Amino acid sequence: MEENPVIIAGAGIAGLTCAIVLARAGRRVIVREWHNSVGHRFCGDFQGLENWSHGEDVFRWFEQAGIQRNFSAQAVHDGVVFDSRSTAYPIRSARPLYYLVRRGGEVGCLDHGLLQQARTAGVDVRFGDRVTDGGGQDVLAIGPRRADVIAAGYVFETESPDGNFLALDNSLAPGGYAYLLIHQGCGTLASCMFTGFKRQAELVARTVEFFSKTTGLEMRDARPFGGFGNIRVPHTAMQGRRPVIGEQAGFQDALAGFGMGYAFRSGQLAAQSILTGNSYEALWRRSLLPVLRTGIANRFLYELSNDSVRRSALRQLSKADAGHKLRSLYRPSILTQLAYPVARWRLGKALNDPSCDHKDCACVWCQHELG
Repeated sequence: MEENPVIIAGAGIAGLTCAIVLARAGRRVIVREWHNSVGHRFCGDFQGLENWSHGEDVFRWFEQAGIQRNFSAQAVHDGVVFDSRSTAYPIRSARPLYYLVRRGGEVGCLDHGLLQQARTAGVDVRFGDRVTDGGGQDVLAIGPRRADVIAAGYVFETESPDGNFLALDNSLAPGGYAYLLIHQGCGTLASCMFTGFKRQAELVARTVEFFSKTTGLEMRDARPFGGFGNIRVPHTAMQGRRPVIGEQAGFQDALAGFGMGYAFRSGQLAAQSILTGNSYEALWRRSLLPVLRTGIANRFLYELSNDSVRRSALRQLSKADAGHKLRSLYRPSILTQLAYPVARWRLGKALNDPSCDHKDCACVWCQHELG
């Protein structure tokens, strides 16, 4: 007797990863996506596919999971971090710190590449198919349900040389960081903020001015963009008997806001659970929970620190192998384990930005009419 198809709600990274793994194992898969394309929230902006929190290179994990590298991905080994005084700290890593990828539905973008892989594997991807009742789905992957962190800025063209820049300055990005990524004449500039969402326009303008002064940046054909993320450690990542994956589950790094790695890994774990009958709850708790908890503890410790402590940390980072240093930061320790209970309680208080009350607010979350 032919098995019923696995139905996945959502064609983001997590949903498509789950679909690809299942289809390549011989299962019939249907992905239901209510938008008309993949990567609908993005416009070709650069993002970093983080490569320091796990012991293995992320593309080594791709090989093991059966995910192909059919999208543009540039290894980044070095960059410059600015402190709140605009002092520059060069950093470098022997292993790539992250891979620069583009997000969106265009050829070369990560989302487009995953869609191609899914269809080649035989997945039935149905666009414009809105899920109104989660009861008929086997896996839930519909993306963030609230905005705990937002990134807003510009994608643009430039004659500036390639570079990767980060600024830790609350006047540019409250609780977060501003960044500038340039590769082969294209760039992305943004303020990634954990609070102060209503000041988005002001903070983005300050970020443009800052990087213009510190790097000599000149933008052409600048187009605004924005994104948002949902951060939490769920009590359970199951809805009834259905695995919840990616940002819908709240799987995102609380310190820096990186979420793509968790989307890939949780999608693969959900597929593994379906194929083997093993508990998805046990799989994600064993594989993802320790790093998620460490990220929350790191966020708490970062917020407790002052500019002087952060400058000292940047000096140490610039003198060491940055990838190795960051990897040790994401390894559970006695300090992070002690900090975690308080950090988790504080996380619920600190996130869900009170300035974004959805009244006369033009932040990314409200612009998408999700507030």
